Amino acid sequence: MSPLPALPRIALRVHEDHSATAKATGGFLNLRRVVLVASYPDGRESKPFPYDLVTRRALDAVVMIAHVKVNGQRHVYLRSAVRPPCALRSLAPAHDGGLWELPAGLIDDGETEAEAAARELDEELGFQVPPSALAPLGPWTFPTPGVIAERHIYFHVEVDPKTQRVPSEDGSALERGAAILLLPLDEALEHCRRGDVHDGKTELALRRLAEIP
Repeated sequence: MSPLPALPRIALRVHEDHSATAKATGGFLNLRRVVLVASYPDGRESKPFPYDLVTRRALDAVVMIAHVKVNGQRHVYLRSAVRPPCALRSLAPAHDGGLWELPAGLIDDGETEAEAAARELDEELGFQVPPSALAPLGPWTFPTPGVIAERHIYFHVEVDPKTQRVPSEDGSALERGAAILLLPLDEALEHCRRGDVHDGKTELALRRLAEIP
């Protein structure tokens, strides 16, 4: 099995840090700082305790696998991503923020889940498919339920490599300069087992696709 190619070297630096004066609301994410009381089946209640959670206007996201058959073997597309929280990680092990992932994105207001998946496939991989072509890939999941109630909704679609165009992207600085990789599904899973792919939603979706005959 060939090693994964090197991720594009897209470095991140902190230009300004407004953490000390930042408000809890008004940005891409909103912080809810609440005091909770837990009630138990025996009628007792906990003492009040603080809890911080994150909310977002567009809360749920879609995750998509575009796949093709090459010489009878299923291949999948991965895309490089740059994740600032990983690049700014304050504890060991340090990370540069680069990850191999499946395409994914938030569901915009007024979109169905399948419409969002079709739009993201065009933006991130350059495939234009109708929403009706996206097939569900198992039930949705909560990826980080201790922090945010975001759901991940999974889809897969078989695509024709001849129809692939330059990805339209979404205008984000973090989508520019990404690399796209096509590799056999079993190799993608082996890279997950070896620790070459650290994105949890990607491994889950790959394993689900592998279960389909």
